[in-house]
Amino acid sequence: MNAKTSKRKKIAKKLLHKYRLVILNEDSFEERLSFKLTRLNVFILSGVAAILLIGLTTLLIAFTPLREYIPGYSSAALKKDARILLAKTDSLQNIIRVNEQYYGSIKNVLTGDVAIIEFDRDSIQEQVFTSDELEVETSRADSLLRETVAQEDKYNLFQSASSGSEIALFTPINGIISQSYSIRDKHYALDIVAEKGAPVLAAADGIVIFAEWTAETGHVIILRHDNDLITVYKHNESLAKIQGELVTAGEVIATVGNTGELSTGPHLHFELWADGYPINPIDFIDFN
Repeated sequence: MNAKTSKRKKIAKKLLHKYRLVILNEDSFEERLSFKLTRLNVFILSGVAAILLIGLTTLLIAFTPLREYIPGYSSAALKKDARILLAKTDSLQNIIRVNEQYYGSIKNVLTGDVAIIEFDRDSIQEQVFTSDELEVETSRADSLLRETVAQEDKYNLFQSASSGSEIALFTPINGIISQSYSIRDKHYALDIVAEKGAPVLAAADGIVIFAEWTAETGHVIILRHDNDLITVYKHNESLAKIQGELVTAGEVIATVGNTGELSTGPHLHFELWADGYPINPIDFIDFN
């Protein structure tokens, strides 16, 4: 028991034994600063400093952006930003795919490489209700009324059944039709002969989605209108509009020319497209 007590006293004496820490001038050995320390004080100061350092580091990591620089650490804000960026990336990819399809459709319009549906509702009705199966007698007044209505529908407006809105189509140029619209010949347009340099007018209000030179069709300008309606003007001598510009019906967008490998004389190659399918322009516009 006495040995244990003596050992404890020796340990306590060592811990409480006073030391003096002196800071001297290296050249003159003049005493600048001195501290009286014990081993116990050194242990206590070291422990307190360690605790303060750990606490300060914890506070910096928990409440400052420095934690984001720790490898492997992921905050809620970073996860939220990552989700937002992922959603934006997915949306941009969808937009790119849609634009690629859209530009592909424009390319098909320029080259004339478009698949045509061989039947529609009217052709089916013609096959079902033939003159042999159903004969209706019509009076002269009824015939005149039908012709009047047909002329009004032909020249006055282009109506979208889906939206119910109407678009008045303006004559792009007056002239002689040298080649008519023909699905069999894959000529989805009208060729209107006109004087070289004559103004080409926009058929309706819209935006220019293409205005460039092509080897086969020369200067080409394409307008997009409401109700998924597109008009195409080829073989122009020059273009008065650039891509992205807004135009109004009857506004000059180009001049008649004889440009491109497929042109044989001054004329306007005019196409009318609705919902991605070609339409005979003469059914809606009077070119005489």
